[in-house]
Amino acid sequence: MASPYRAIFAAPGTRGFSAAGLLGRMPLSMMGIGVVTMVSQLTGRYGLAGALSATLAMSAAVLGPYISRLVDRHGQRRVLRPATLAAVAAVAGLLVCAQQGAPDWTLFVFSAAAGCVPSVGSMVRARWAEIYRGDGQSLHAAYSWESIVDELCFIVGPILSIGLSTAWFAEAGPLMAAAFLVAGVFWLTAQRATEPVPHPREHHTGGSALRSPGLQVLVATFVATGAIFGAVDVVTVAFADERGHKAAASLVLAAYALGSCLAGAVFGLLRFKGAPAKRWLVGVCAMAVSMIPLQLAGSLPFLAVALFVAGLSIAPTMVSTMALVEQHVPRSKLTEGMTWTSTGLAVGVALGSSAAGWAVDAAGARSGYLVPVVAGALAAAVAFSGYRRLRRPAPRREGLADERSEQQHVA
Repeated sequence: MASPYRAIFAAPGTRGFSAAGLLGRMPLSMMGIGVVTMVSQLTGRYGLAGALSATLAMSAAVLGPYISRLVDRHGQRRVLRPATLAAVAAVAGLLVCAQQGAPDWTLFVFSAAAGCVPSVGSMVRARWAEIYRGDGQSLHAAYSWESIVDELCFIVGPILSIGLSTAWFAEAGPLMAAAFLVAGVFWLTAQRATEPVPHPREHHTGGSALRSPGLQVLVATFVATGAIFGAVDVVTVAFADERGHKAAASLVLAAYALGSCLAGAVFGLLRFKGAPAKRWLVGVCAMAVSMIPLQLAGSLPFLAVALFVAGLSIAPTMVSTMALVEQHVPRSKLTEGMTWTSTGLAVGVALGSSAAGWAVDAAGARSGYLVPVVAGALAAAVAFSGYRRLRRPAPRREGLADERSEQQHVA
């Protein structure tokens, strides 16, 4: 482990909550693609599969910020455990209905209910922010490390989810994702020493964290960015299926995540001066441009190489995003603010998955890769139009007031 990463793990408890976060985030890369694989295996309908994945993502987008707001007020343990159990129960209902050939509307109901899954990545990043508050270099390394963990999930997750569903039984991928969620969340919430101090309702002023203009730009951009990810997942499965190697889709998607993982590891070793807004803008534009070569894909090896290159821009952009969230959101709403970026991604994944599924059904997999190209162009356009809002950090008056209130509360 390189020295900046070794340094951040010197603090007690950091290894434990980061490892728990790895388990708890596996469903992020397994559940949506697992549902797509399961439904396409059972019915052969990519439009339905994409729509169900979109419903799951959209539901998580709606419920996620509310769950994180409750976490900011009541603590991670009190909120995450019941939310996780509710999500797992909904996933179980979805799998039973899919296996039994129940009407389509039942699949949509359980997919929507499964959206109460907590944003485990936001919970882990909030713990890092609590430990290294005010230490920009350590937080840069910590956020880079968590981006590496995210991409490890996206390397291993699709392989497990698609592999289990194609080689064992159709429902195996989502079932394993639910098991990872329960194990990760309960392990994370058992670690009370590093849990951020909750901020009671009276310490919350100014409404939702989304009232921050800077956060609004980040979330809007991430809607388009999420559409890239959702479309790439669905179309890649269909692309591999058309060539008679559906299980190979997991390896191709793993190459996409591997590129991001390697870039995130290098990015965390670098020392940057100045505000992260410019780095963020460059990253968004790079993601948009990297979608263009996918139009030339004629084979799985070419597609894997193109996605590996495309992945190089993901993790650095995500790290810069977390740094911007911390600058533009009061500390009492930090978990909610981080979750709003995940919400933007989830909404985008929902839209991208659905659009890509219908595009594949209508015109084939290669035509489906037009969806991430359009999404990338939208992401770049929104990023350019909102760049001015991100160049100046928001005033921290509310955050200072929260700190004084917390000190008085403890006293």
